[in-house]
Amino acid sequence: MRTPKRSNDAGRASRRRFAKSVARAIATAPLISLMAKAQTPPGGKTKEAAAPPNPQPSPTPQQQQQPSPVAEAYEGVARARFGEQVTPEQFEQIKRDLRGNVRVAGILREAKLKNSDEPDFTFIA
Repeated sequence: MRTPKRSNDAGRASRRRFAKSVARAIATAPLISLMAKAQTPPGGKTKEAAAPPNPQPSPTPQQQQQPSPVAEAYEGVARARFGEQVTPEQFEQIKRDLRGNVRVAGILREAKLKNSDEPDFTFIA
């Protein structure tokens, strides 16, 4: 039997709830970006001024190798969760996005920081 929440805990978020919401946001980010692209009017013209696209370097043969096992695991989760709701073309885009995210995470992980490195923001309590 669950105990009712106390009134003073109603507005506070627990660590577990926060971690679940972060995981949910990460898992649904590729799908949300696909949905946003699908809602653009035909011809790609919007009322807002479009920013120039960032040029992507052409992939080298080393980058076109097999995706990492982590990316394949994410693809499996995405297929199990959203497989029947997205078209094959949309799923290919999701796979490319996931592979790119895993690749960028690896690059960030390789960046070693020293203990003396300052954060990029000012903390004010």
